[in-house]
Amino acid sequence: MSSKPLLAALVAVGVTGLLFVGVGVLIRQRQHAPLTFQLTDVETGQPFSEASLVGQPTALFFGFTTCPDVCPTALVTAGRWLDALGAEAAGLRFVFVTVDPERDTPEMMARYLTAFDSRISGLSGTRAQTDQIIAAYNIVATKVPSGTSYRYDHTSLILLIDRQGHMVDAVDFHDPEDKALGKLRALIKR
Repeated sequence: MSSKPLLAALVAVGVTGLLFVGVGVLIRQRQHAPLTFQLTDVETGQPFSEASLVGQPTALFFGFTTCPDVCPTALVTAGRWLDALGAEAAGLRFVFVTVDPERDTPEMMARYLTAFDSRISGLSGTRAQTDQIIAAYNIVATKVPSGTSYRYDHTSLILLIDRQGHMVDAVDFHDPEDKALGKLRALIKR
């Protein structure tokens, strides 16, 4: 059975909790938490809130700097998309939001992001602030013990926010490039 019919069947019967869709994609059933949050831009130190999303289309990706595979792959892919968009990329803001603020301080995030496209910015905050944005966007971010440390199982979708600050779509970094670029161009033109 493909994942789309399975997802439709699960949603149709009102399943709650986590749904696993495709490889590496976690989503949570919509809970309608208030869309309010306050984080810090790791490069500028300036506050970043839901009001900061108004005015420029934004792609939000949630992850953590010690992620061994999904996060760096998604960020490299985002850089390729930004390159492929050419001049259109100037109309899009791409933001990496940490789900692990205990380790991902603004300084750590800023250093980590130097390995990726310079057009990708980062947001960090306190645990309470992070939990607020996670709830607002129904992001899965489950802390999982791993040896003497931990990791996160987390949503790997990239949320697409229009210039009015509304989430209008999502893209999976596994998507074919033409599909992803089509969604990003539609967001920029929206």
